[in-house]
Amino acid sequence: MSATSAVPRSRWIALGVIASAMLMTILDGSIVTVAMPAIQADLGFSPAGLSWVVNAYLIAFGSLLLLAGRLGDLIGRKRLFLGGSALFTAASVLAGVATTPATLIAARFLQGVGSAMASAVSLGILVTLFTEPRERAKAIAVFSFTGAAGASIGQVLGGVLTDALSWHWIFFINLPIGLAALAVAVPVLPADRGLGVAAGADVIGALLVTAGLMVGIYTVVKVEEHGWTSAFTLGYGALAVALLVAFVVRQATARTPLMPLRIFRSRDVSGANLVQILVVAACFSFQILVALYLQKVLGYGAAATGVAMLPAAAVIGAVSLGVSARLNARFGERNVLLAGLLLLMGVLGLLARVPVQANYLTDLLPSMLLTAGFGLALPALTTLAMSGAGDDDAGLASGLFNTTQQIGMAVGVAVLSTLAASRTGDLVEQGRSQAEALTGGYHLAFAIATGLLVAAFAVASTVLRRPGRRAVTKPDTRPEKRVEITR
Repeated sequence: MSATSAVPRSRWIALGVIASAMLMTILDGSIVTVAMPAIQADLGFSPAGLSWVVNAYLIAFGSLLLLAGRLGDLIGRKRLFLGGSALFTAASVLAGVATTPATLIAARFLQGVGSAMASAVSLGILVTLFTEPRERAKAIAVFSFTGAAGASIGQVLGGVLTDALSWHWIFFINLPIGLAALAVAVPVLPADRGLGVAAGADVIGALLVTAGLMVGIYTVVKVEEHGWTSAFTLGYGALAVALLVAFVVRQATARTPLMPLRIFRSRDVSGANLVQILVVAACFSFQILVALYLQKVLGYGAAATGVAMLPAAAVIGAVSLGVSARLNARFGERNVLLAGLLLLMGVLGLLARVPVQANYLTDLLPSMLLTAGFGLALPALTTLAMSGAGDDDAGLASGLFNTTQQIGMAVGVAVLSTLAASRTGDLVEQGRSQAEALTGGYHLAFAIATGLLVAAFAVASTVLRRPGRRAVTKPDTRPEKRVEITR
């Protein structure tokens, strides 16, 4: 069954499968952060070793997304999605039964590999299933909501599972979800044969981009330990840059490039990915730093923190599922994105002034509600980033979009957490209380994050095309010829 011949019901069931796999991946990331203290106590992790429960997943996931996306185009997106989902599910079981730190870290790395395989091609499958603009907008809204709300749901679920059962169940919960998704995916996802490995068999390019991203993400996650100006950070950072530059040079000269550079000729694709790095770097601080503020300053427990952040998930869902598709159709993705960015500036601007002893209803809830901007921005960004992808490049565009998202997360957490910690240390030395010092550190991080959103707004305003300025085809007076003009 081809994408174009799939009956409407099957296409929406397929979307449910893709969204379920996305939810499983997002839940896994946020659930683990809540359960870290219990994992450390049970398995005897050292403080430094515990970070690898997260880092092993991030390094595998972030470094393989681009390669996995292109492989989906070459060998078939359905095949890669099924393989990745099966690997992620099996690795989740291995993580759940782990009795040593080494076993858990290895399982988390395998989870990252499986998640990269499935996630990288998800958007590629989606855009080939939904070719009609209004239906595609609705499908992207569902996909975006799953990603945006999954983190908040994961924080609540992680606290409940860890407290009521044990940390093992944060991984075991993936087994029924994964098996159900696989059972439904086999008959409903469209079969695609791919271009064939020969169409993009650039082994050298694959090694360069995977190594470059892996070294780069490893460098970023170790920044808090070594510092930005250390020989470790500068040396590994330079190596990552050199590998990625070599990859780009290779793609410009290879006969069968892994990543054809033509994809960047689209201003919307290039601009949307750049804007996403800035937006995700800024907004991921909302999830991480607000959770830390609630727990370390206001004294909330893990489950209470998740509940406190649920209004953000609810409003993001209401906007992305309820109105984003209609607004994109009416005003254009660029304009909706700009409106969403303005709302997000309000979120982080308010948090940059949150008091030490905040009242949830008056000081925090307004910021939670303004996250509606994310429900506007993410579907618009997703549509723009996939707008220049044809059937042959849909997996690549999907992998690229997921890769820039992970880069934004990794850089945002590293930069903003380091700045917050440094500011907190300075305030403690000045004699401030721990709560005041922590709040001061978060204020600085939120202010910097607001600046990142200002930069994103500037890029979106200048790089992305205005609605109506699309290439259209009109007949020439000469027979059998057509000319492209731009309104």
